[in-house]
Amino acid sequence: MHISKSSLWRGHVLPFALLLGLLAAATLAGDYLLHRLNLVWVGRYLGIPGTVLIIGSLYYSARKRKWVTKGDPKSLLTLHEFGAWLGSLMVLLHAGIHFNAILPWLATVAMGVNVISGLVGKMLLSQSRQHVQGERERFQLRGLSKAEVDQAVFWDAVALGAMAQWRKVHIPIFIVFAVLALGHMVSIFLFWGWL
Repeated sequence: MHISKSSLWRGHVLPFALLLGLLAAATLAGDYLLHRLNLVWVGRYLGIPGTVLIIGSLYYSARKRKWVTKGDPKSLLTLHEFGAWLGSLMVLLHAGIHFNAILPWLATVAMGVNVISGLVGKMLLSQSRQHVQGERERFQLRGLSKAEVDQAVFWDAVALGAMAQWRKVHIPIFIVFAVLALGHMVSIFLFWGWL
């Protein structure tokens, strides 16, 4: 039995890993440049526009749940993805490679998990469903029995089942991130004597 050359891993997981790797590389390169150009102070303030972009990207979620009615959902999804990615990059640059406080790092880790789960939802889930269904159809057209088709797509189906759980992580971890980020902001205001 011949299995398709284009596997779920190569066709969908690899692009996901590349986009996540691009975020990591952009963060490391940006942090390096800020230090190299003696502009570390810029990083301190990138958390503000980064947070604003992430909050603004939530308009898509409000539209999806029909809390607001304006805006094309597909366009808003694109803006959500881009705004959350760029905002996350800014927050990661804001965090830098400094380990002087636990609360900001917990918020950063929660944000990272949230970005990963969002990318799973964006890049992998819908494309993976289409991929597995397409593979099933191809094997059925070749005359394989249902048991043979199930065996041929077994590992792709297992991966798809695991990825389908992404919302169970994405929304709660966003709430954890939001609480930790808010705690970080309040502590900064207290530290600076603004409250």
